[in-house]
Amino acid sequence: MTIDSPPTSPHPYHRLDVSAEAFWRSGDFRSRDDTFAQLRAEPGVSWQPPTSAVFPHEETGYWAITRHTDIREVSQNNAVFGSSLGVALDPMPAEIQRMTTYFLSMDPPDHTRNRRLISSAFTPRQVKRIEGQIRENARQVVDDLLVALRTGDELDFVSACSTKLPMKTISDMIGIEPQDQEAVAYAAESLFSGSDDEYASLEERAMHVMGQLGILQNAGIELAKLRREDPREDLMTSIVNAEVDGHKVSDNDIGSFMVLLGSAGNDTTKQTTTHVFKALVENPDQRAWLLDDFDGRINTAIDEFVRWSTPVVSFARHALVDTELAGTPIAAGEKLGLFYCSANRDEEVFDRPYEFDITRAPNPHVGFGGGGAHFCLGAQLAKMELRHLFYELLTRVPDVSLGEPEYLTSSFVHGIKRMSVSLA
Repeated sequence: MTIDSPPTSPHPYHRLDVSAEAFWRSGDFRSRDDTFAQLRAEPGVSWQPPTSAVFPHEETGYWAITRHTDIREVSQNNAVFGSSLGVALDPMPAEIQRMTTYFLSMDPPDHTRNRRLISSAFTPRQVKRIEGQIRENARQVVDDLLVALRTGDELDFVSACSTKLPMKTISDMIGIEPQDQEAVAYAAESLFSGSDDEYASLEERAMHVMGQLGILQNAGIELAKLRREDPREDLMTSIVNAEVDGHKVSDNDIGSFMVLLGSAGNDTTKQTTTHVFKALVENPDQRAWLLDDFDGRINTAIDEFVRWSTPVVSFARHALVDTELAGTPIAAGEKLGLFYCSANRDEEVFDRPYEFDITRAPNPHVGFGGGGAHFCLGAQLAKMELRHLFYELLTRVPDVSLGEPEYLTSSFVHGIKRMSVSLA
């Protein structure tokens, strides 16, 4: 019997390894930032070993794209850098990625048509209704938080506050029944936090990923069937009825959209909320500045909220043709890892990039992507949630004390699993 040897890397690996699990396990973010700063300062782009994998693969590595200008170039040039071969930094079969990311892992014309189908469901009437629900839900979330804080016990801010509004928003938008909301929220969170041992050991991760994926996909498919039989005033009804150029959204694609909405619409806003609440508690002068003119200043502040937290750490593209980036030749088929966490600390673009500063303007962060066809469809929804939730938090919650956060081990999500809070 012969044993196949692993494929040989076509390039030498860089001395600074940003793929190692230990690199992402450390809570020393400044040390991690320093590594990315070294990569940004060097000419060209670096070749990195593949990250640890849940699924069998033959990947040999990827190019780490760390500079702001390079990430924007890759993001906006879909003819050269495509998404259909996969958008995950971790090695993962393209067909599974399509199940988890829907149109994010498509190139035109498929991407264009499917994005238009989903966008067509976000009518002005839908958006107006959603904002009213977000405002009411934000108030209720903070009502409940205040009751819990006044008991005098220390509690976890993530579970008591950060997770609440995104899940309520998604549930209201597409009509998830209250008894199903917790299961859907957990599936979304654990699916995209699978690299952390708390959710699954290395040996269990493939089964774990497929199990959570199935929960989300089936929830979307079943809900779509229900809305065809019993239409309501919600986004899912609009999606099942949407049509562009004679095309409708298939049930399988609705299942994939459910996965995407559960992760992009839930976990990212949740993580931003926790990081920003911590930053504002630690910077009372900035909280005071924002409260002096909340309505006039919140939009500027939200851009810094997203830059500072960068909830999505990375995505990937593949070169569709032989090309060159930052003077480095890149062969067709090679993967590029886009590190948004590095681009949002790029000294060439941001003055004092390691400081939280909600007065920062302009603020060309890439927290919603680097522009182009794949710019985050839910950006306005996320901003709406952050605007209403932080109005309630900053105007109603008294001074608090925070414990040390427990960080997620992940090269995809900049996550805080738990952070204790109590009245000061």
